[in-house]
Amino acid sequence: MFETIRVYAFVGPSGTGKSYRAQMVAGENNIKYIIDDGLLINDNEVVAGSSAKKAPTKIETVKHALFYNEQEKNEIVNAIKRYNPDGILILGTSDGMVAKIAENLGLPKISKTIYISDVATEEEMQKARRIRVTEGKHVIPVPTFEIKKDFSGFLLDPLQIFKSKGSGQNPYIAEKSIIRPTFSYLGNFTISDTVFRQIIQTLAKREKEIVKVYKIRTDKYGEGMSIYMEATIQYGYNIDECFKKFQAKIKKEIERLTSMNVQKIEIVVKSIKIEE
Repeated sequence: MFETIRVYAFVGPSGTGKSYRAQMVAGENNIKYIIDDGLLINDNEVVAGSSAKKAPTKIETVKHALFYNEQEKNEIVNAIKRYNPDGILILGTSDGMVAKIAENLGLPKISKTIYISDVATEEEMQKARRIRVTEGKHVIPVPTFEIKKDFSGFLLDPLQIFKSKGSGQNPYIAEKSIIRPTFSYLGNFTISDTVFRQIIQTLAKREKEIVKVYKIRTDKYGEGMSIYMEATIQYGYNIDECFKKFQAKIKKEIERLTSMNVQKIEIVVKSIKIEE
């Protein structure tokens, strides 16, 4: 079924920086698709799957990454059929792991293997391990906004890496997203409600249609949060258009500054100010 696909592997122990360097390795081998921890990634976009790092235990993480679950496997297989890539780079911690992933997905055998020691120094690998152990962070080779929905409420640190695709080729900037897995012993992080109120109040001051904000309440809602606010607006403006524009600004700014997924925003007009 996938006989024409070139299948390469990128292998190294857990926490040595494979995901961090995945796009560089893929680019150097003229491959646009990456399989990493349950995700199928095309350049900087997740096209199928869900991250194994959401699993509650390390054992479940390994099962997810190997596509033992029929539904998870079928999602990736169907995506490969749909996108029909000419090459795929599979990330794994051992030769056996990447071979098993290829087998479970019905892909051809690995034709070339790149090891982390081929592209990273011992010092760089030790630093990556130290970050994994002490901070519980893991890199997924996609931008922050691509995984925000999956990891709403977890720590996301966007960073940019300036890389060259190879000799004589133009450099590129690849944004990565660092997340803390659910089973990390460091636990969850919290953001005070005051932070959200201050962001909204700051945005409101920039809007000539909004005179004053009275009450702001935040609650957990589905996979993210909901926001309720009451305001006084200036007479003479279209309330519906005004609030739609302001809701979009709130969502964009809160997600940008806090990485929290905003699912619902409700704005209630308490009064209208009419100039004398």
